[in-house]
Amino acid sequence: MNKKLQIFRGIFNSRNYHFLVLTLTILLGIYKRYQPAVASQCASNTPAYWFIFNSDKLLINPKNDLKIPFTDSLKEFSIISIREYYLGTLDGHPTYTAEVTPETTAPEGMSFEDLKLTYDILDEDIFLLAGRAIQIINWDKNHQFCGACGAPTINWEHGNAKKCPECGHMSFPRISPAVITAIVKDGKLLMAKHSYGVTNRYGLIAGFVDPGETLEEAVKREVAEEVGLKVKNIKYFDSQPWPFPHSLMVGFTAEYKSGEIKVDELEILDAKWFSPEEISPLPSKMSIASELIEWFIENYSNR
Repeated sequence: MNKKLQIFRGIFNSRNYHFLVLTLTILLGIYKRYQPAVASQCASNTPAYWFIFNSDKLLINPKNDLKIPFTDSLKEFSIISIREYYLGTLDGHPTYTAEVTPETTAPEGMSFEDLKLTYDILDEDIFLLAGRAIQIINWDKNHQFCGACGAPTINWEHGNAKKCPECGHMSFPRISPAVITAIVKDGKLLMAKHSYGVTNRYGLIAGFVDPGETLEEAVKREVAEEVGLKVKNIKYFDSQPWPFPHSLMVGFTAEYKSGEIKVDELEILDAKWFSPEEISPLPSKMSIASELIEWFIENYSNR
């Protein structure tokens, strides 16, 4: 995860935001081996990497070093795609994302795996690129028609966008900023049991940013709404693209200010304070939540 990625505040124009993210991707090196691009300059039969999705499951090829298919034609695997989208180059090779029908079976020796669980299979930068790939292919699927006039859209030649040839309306990939916060009180970390996902596991307070909100205001609101507390000394920690469903997760640390824990009983079922010794081993180190918890353990153990 890149520590240099800066946080953008306020309401962004979608087009400017999209190009800003692409520029930062190149300059700051979020991906170690990937270069984004709009159109391939290679011949159609050039071997390429393929991020192939059956719903939210990614095709994994354990025989390949990067664990994703590498071929000059999907026909090699007897796969027919519903749609395909060019992503750029990976290790200098053209790279595509594709969607297949739910009835599609994995080729022999391969398997479709839930993308959320592939952090144990993929290298970090490949996992991040897989997250980009599923967001792009889902955006392509959901923007085949103009949201303003209903006419069929076409791919814009200058970037990832859908253009309406009838009214000129432009649709860009959606990115939804969200905040996640490590809240500390007297050397203990606030952790909550959510009503969604793995409900027997405690995690950090998180939520999407509302229109017209700063990131810090979103932290205060989410904490107040979900557990009834007020926080202070909110500090930026790090950020991470997170494709579940299409987020930019922005991490913060904060200190308890006032209030008693009162869960909303909708998103949060329970919440309590944990000492470093009481926190169970982390299921994955490939998330900003894990990094925040590790930060707490490293800074508050043996106090």
